[in-house]
Order: sequence, then C-alpha cells, then structure tokens
Amino acid sequence: MKTRKVLALAGVTLLAAGVLAACSGGSATKGEQTFAFTYETDPDNLNYLTTSKAATSNITSNVIDGLLENDRYGNLVPSMAEDWSVSKDGLTYTYKIRQDAKWYTSEGEEYAPVKAQDFVTGLKYATDKKSQALYLVQDSIKGLDAYAKGENKDFSQVGIKALDDQTVQYTLNKPESFWNSKTTMGVLAPVNEEFLNSKGDDFAKATDPSSILYNGPYLLKSLVAKSSVEFAKNPNYWDKDNVHVDKIKLSFWDGQDTSKPAENFKDGSLTAARLYPTNASFAELEKTMKDNIVYTQQDSTTYLVGTNIDRQSYKYTSKTSDEQKTSTKKALLNKDFRQAIAFGLDRTAYASQVNGASGASKILRNLFVPPTFVQADGKNFGDMIKEKLVTYGDEWKDVNLADAQDGLYNPEKAKAEFAKAKTALQAEGVQFPIHLDMPVDQTATTKVQRVQSFKQSVEETLGTDNVVIDIQQLQKDEVLNITYFAETAAGEDWDISDNVGWSPDFADPSTYLDIIKPSVGENTKTYLGFDSGTDNAAAKKVGLNDYEKLVTEAGNETIDVAKRYDKYAAAQAWLTDSALIIPTTSLTGRPILSKMVPFTMPFAFSGNKGTSDPLLYKYLELQDKAVTVDEYQKAQDKWMKEKEESNKKAQEELAKHVK
Repeated sequence: MKTRKVLALAGVTLLAAGVLAACSGGSATKGEQTFAFTYETDPDNLNYLTTSKAATSNITSNVIDGLLENDRYGNLVPSMAEDWSVSKDGLTYTYKIRQDAKWYTSEGEEYAPVKAQDFVTGLKYATDKKSQALYLVQDSIKGLDAYAKGENKDFSQVGIKALDDQTVQYTLNKPESFWNSKTTMGVLAPVNEEFLNSKGDDFAKATDPSSILYNGPYLLKSLVAKSSVEFAKNPNYWDKDNVHVDKIKLSFWDGQDTSKPAENFKDGSLTAARLYPTNASFAELEKTMKDNIVYTQQDSTTYLVGTNIDRQSYKYTSKTSDEQKTSTKKALLNKDFRQAIAFGLDRTAYASQVNGASGASKILRNLFVPPTFVQADGKNFGDMIKEKLVTYGDEWKDVNLADAQDGLYNPEKAKAEFAKAKTALQAEGVQFPIHLDMPVDQTATTKVQRVQSFKQSVEETLGTDNVVIDIQQLQKDEVLNITYFAETAAGEDWDISDNVGWSPDFADPSTYLDIIKPSVGENTKTYLGFDSGTDNAAAKKVGLNDYEKLVTEAGNETIDVAKRYDKYAAAQAWLTDSALIIPTTSLTGRPILSKMVPFTMPFAFSGNKGTSDPLLYKYLELQDKAVTVDEYQKAQDKWMKEKEESNKKAQEELAKHVK
C-alpha cells in the first residue's frame, strides 16, 4: 500500500474522496476533453506486477485492469471479470473473464484476447521476480509461500488455475472476507505470456510506452523524465462509454514555486490545481476565487515521521563524531525519548505550512490506521484502539485519536517523557544534545517549511540542550534515493524522516499493520531503517517481536470480523505507544481549484482502483467552469446519501455470489 502504496511525501497529489457524485452546477464540457494536471515523481519502471511505488501505479492503474474495480460509491464491480463466485467455505474464488477483454499495443492495435491464463502468468512472473507487492498474497494463496521460498519449484501446485480460457480460479489457505479488494492490485493483474517473453528484460521500461500491453481505459503515449506524461483514451476499450476524458496531460512540477499551479489553473493550463495557503499570493487569490476554493475530504493515506533505529549510512549528516552517532542510536531505541518527540510535535503548526492556519486541522491524523477505516459492533476502529491504548499508561488517558484535530501534541507530556528518557540514557553514557538528521527536498518550498516547523516545535518543547533537529536540505533525487528509493536499509541515510506515507491496498487493518512486521514486513527499511527477515537486534530491542505476535494473532482470526478488528486494535495501540512511527497528516483534505465534476471518479479507501493515489481518470467528468463551494457541498451531500444506499444494496448482493 507497499506494495506500490509507499508514497513519497507529496506536494500536489490531492484529488481523492473529496473530488469524487455528479455535480448539479457548471455545465459539462463538449467535444474533445483534456485533463491537465501535475506530477512530482518519475517512475523507475512501468512494471505493475512487481512495483511497490505509487509513482508507477499512478500510471499503470489507468492503463491496466484487473479482475474487479471500484465504482464511485466504493463498491467492487466487474472489470476483466464479468462475474465471480465464492465457495461456501470462503476458500475458492472463481472468476469469469469477459469475452470482449482485449490486449492492445501503445498504438491501440489489438494484440490478443485477455485470457484466464494471463492471470496465472502474471502471478508466476510476480513471484519469480520477487515482487515488492508479493506479501499481499503470498500467505493467502495456497502453495504460493512454498513456491516463493523455493520449497516447491512447480508453480502448477500453487492455488491459481486457468480452468479454461474464460475462467480463473484461486484457492486460499484460509477465508479472507476482503480478498476481492486485493484483486485491484497490480500483483494480481494479468500479463500476456507471448508479449512478456518477446520483451525479456525490456518489459515495462519506464520511458517506453511500447514495453507493456494495455487492457485498460487509457494508452500511455509518452513519458519524458522530469517533463511530461501523456495518455490517450483507448478507443476499443470494452467499457469506453465510461471513459469521458479523451486525453491526459501531466506536467512535471518540482514543488518550488507554490503559486504556479493556481496561476496555471487561472490561465487555463491546468484542469485542477493544488493550492498553498502559506504562499504570499494566496490572500489575493482568496479575494478573486473564494467561492471556488474547495477543501477535499480526508482520505485513508497516512503520512508520518519514521525513526531510523539502525542507521548505517552517514553521507548526509551534521554529526561530527562517532559519539554523537552512538548517542542518537541509543536515544531512538528508547521509547520514552520517541514519545517525547511524538508529544512535542505541534501538528497543527506543521500542517499549517501546507494548508494555512485556517485549514491545518482538515488534514491532521493521529493514527497510522485511520480511526474510521473499519467498524465493528457499532464502534469505529479508533474507539477500539483507545480502549487498548489507555492500558499502556496515564499519558494516553486524555488523548483524542479522531482525525482533523491534534490529539497528541502536549508539551508537558513531552517534557515528562523526555525526563524519564534522559535519566535512563545518561546511565548508558549518552551525551546530550541528541542530534537528529532530517532530510528534505530543498526545492520544495512547503516541505522545507514543514521540517522547519517540526524543528521549531520539538526544540522549543524539549530545549536545544537536549535535542537538535539537523535539517539536511538536499536535491530532490538525493532525498528520494536515501528514503523512498533506497533498495536496502543500508541506504536509508537519516535519523527521522517525514518523506513517506502509506495508502492501504485492501479493506482490512492488516494492509497497514503487516508492513512493519520485523520478519516479513516490506517497509521496515522505509519507516524504521532495518531490513526485515534479518533478526535485527534494534528491532528486538524496541519490542517489534511482541508487535508481530499481536499482528499475527489478529491475522489468524478469520471467522469473527469483530474479534479480528479488536485484535488489530491491540496491535495499533502497541504501535502508537511505541512512537516508532509518528502519524501527521492525510493526503487529502487540502484546498484545490478544479473543473472536475465532483464525485465522478471511482472511490475506495484502499486498492489501486479507487483511491487518491493513484489518481484515476475512468469515470471522471469535466465541466467548463471552476467548481464552486456550494456546488461541491451539494454534490457531497447527494453522494453521501446515494453511497449509503448503494453500499447497502451491494452488501445484499454479496450473498448471491456464494455457491
């Protein structure tokens, strides 16, 4: 989530649940329609089967379809599969592939039908290539774990079969009520074997649209690094009536001039623009376009501050001695020290560097798993977590975990936790102040402002004689290479970092909490600075083995959903108390100007076919004038009502698929 859902800290991606139901105002545009927007990070490949990066899935999710997709109300609906069924024991899922599903070249020429075998080929390729997203299904599909580990070299023993050209069947190890939501992810997508073999190592090259085949609503026409990405509507797509925008043009933006998106929207160069309330020109923009500045809803993406508990590289550092390096390592292994940082961070001030003082609260998040992500027995997940968290200590008794407010910032608590940490650390020979290197892209104005705000609030609360945040202002590529794109923990060159976030892959808390299991987590290096599966000493010291036991116990509860969520709440409570990762904000909840008809895009809190990242263009409709606040609010009210009714009907329909 990560699978591709590991997200680089974004400056402009924004258009999620909040820009998602038909709007009553602003006439729809006529003739050929072009959606113009911006992007910030180039993909390192187009390999939707193996990637863990949103930079890739932002592209491939618009050109590759899997078995199912999300509609605009969040329901899973047919895509490559026109129908499906599940056995009564919940272990066997059978999908019927539609007859009109075809593969096309980047030029739109028909290549071959999409067949059931293409899904088998795709999963075998993803496994053989050690896909970064394999963990999503490795323990789910019967026999896949043994094949992935080399214990069985016969892929025909894995629980995926092409029963005929139009029927693909999956056999699971245990029931997963959320299995279908996984089918939107690239690791379960199809690939044509003949084409794959013909391309060899040139399959899915980042700058070559002809290196993949297309079965989705759009064709990738060009990708020029740090310049542009262009798509065109697939004229022969099976569901072309639901593809309303003809061309997509994305322009690279380095995030430096934060007035540029609004200016480009006003001059017609962009169809939508992310706004920056801290920019000097924003006050004037408010005067002229106040009625059109819309704040989107919060989504399920969580941005956070990670702590590198086992740092190995020091190319980018302000530390001047080995003693400082050792002292910092020992400090980050101390829970009270980490809690002092968590309680000492003024999230409202931090978020205001993006959303301005008046909009800061609209993006605040206090939990890794959003508090409303799932519900059971009439309780939101956040309420379930709170019941567990208060058992860890008095510091948690008065904490509000809800979104859109800062429930953690508390200078007095920060000082109290730091006092405990300092006593323990001094006994270990630690020298103060503790120096924490924090990297930032120096060309992205709001990112620099955010880390400066982080530095100010933490140092002001704890004192610079105790903690110093050393901001490392680097080139964009340098920051990405030591955070987001680092291949191993050895390349994670930082002490604390706010450069990543997580967007969920499927509709279950495990999609967040599994990713930092020390034995098999796919993102322990990204968030915590160690490679999973290495029996890491630092991971043991901070108690992550205890965390994994909680997560594993929750995952083993497959029958009673309420019990399952309750156990995952216990794992999230442990994680919150540990302060190993410190949530800050959501992706959306930010001000925009837009000519997108509100709520026409697909919606989901998870997966590749209905979230804010990737931004999806199928179903999207445009209008000729900027959306007004009033139009947006009416559309949102209408969508919420329709969504409730649609979701209820969808739940009733589920029973019909059990055979």
